[in-house]
Amino acid sequence: MVKEGDKAPDFCLKGIDEEGREREFCLKDLLGSKLILYFYPKDNTPGCTRETCDFRDNLSRLQGKGYKVVGISPDTVESHKKFREKHSLNFPLLSDPEKKVAKA
Repeated sequence: MVKEGDKAPDFCLKGIDEEGREREFCLKDLLGSKLILYFYPKDNTPGCTRETCDFRDNLSRLQGKGYKVVGISPDTVESHKKFREKHSLNFPLLSDPEKKVAKA
């Protein structure tokens, strides 16, 4: 299991960026700044929505300290697009349908 401060295994996943555009994200492309990579079970569920909106509401403060935020769930890219639009999300959401990255 990866612990805080450990190097995460490299991965590439499809997702949506902070503007809502679909593209592929690879961990190596996200390096160079502090990264908060968080995993959540499902779009539009009470706990996951609260957690995600908390990141949204605090993103400028986190960015001011050099952090990037990226969320990962097993949901589809299409589900992420709807979730992003519904809650005005402002950071990337990636799709890990087989939970390979989450398990790694």
